[in-house]
Amino acid sequence: MTTTATTATAWSTDPYTLALRAGRGPLFLRRADGHRLRLEVERWCRHPDAADRTVLDRCVGTVLDVGCGPGRMVTALARQARPALGIDTAWAAVRHTRDHGGVALHASVFDALPDEGRWDSLLLMDGNVGIGGDPRALLRRLGQLAAPGGLLLVETAGAELDERFDAWLDDDRGATSPAFPWARVGPRALCAHAESAGWQPVAHWRAGARPFLALRHG
Repeated sequence: MTTTATTATAWSTDPYTLALRAGRGPLFLRRADGHRLRLEVERWCRHPDAADRTVLDRCVGTVLDVGCGPGRMVTALARQARPALGIDTAWAAVRHTRDHGGVALHASVFDALPDEGRWDSLLLMDGNVGIGGDPRALLRRLGQLAAPGGLLLVETAGAELDERFDAWLDDDRGATSPAFPWARVGPRALCAHAESAGWQPVAHWRAGARPFLALRHG
């Protein structure tokens, strides 16, 4: 089997890709101790809800959505003619974003990215502060991407926790991803990590059950 065929087969069986194509779950984040978190694929694939709009309303200038998923935030900004770019490591997410009118790159936040040091607003939605399993390293990287005085808008875990673990995705129907490092961080822990990485908390709010923090760089 060729490398191209192997890659295509891997994407066609990946549970996240399958969920995005269908626009629905079930899709779970699992870890070795048996704990699992159901992921809100249906919400991610819809237009922004009232909680999302509290974040969109706070965005200023150019916006980088880190881990944009199917792109609801990026496409909403595009409809308002506001400059926004989404990045995601899943091709299915990038394609979904582009197909719905947003601009997205297939890239990791730790890759070289356009306009480093010039993004006015950065987004970490849907628990994406967990990317890489090391919140401080992620926040330091975001500081390199932000413009002086840039704004970071983060959706945190609903509980006051600070944990790191290896996780994988599965759909309860046999499709499973490789394991990857992840983290879950509540508001207080995020503030501590942020301050050590050069970010200062400037606002916090809750929209329904979803808590958010705004942080300023420098």
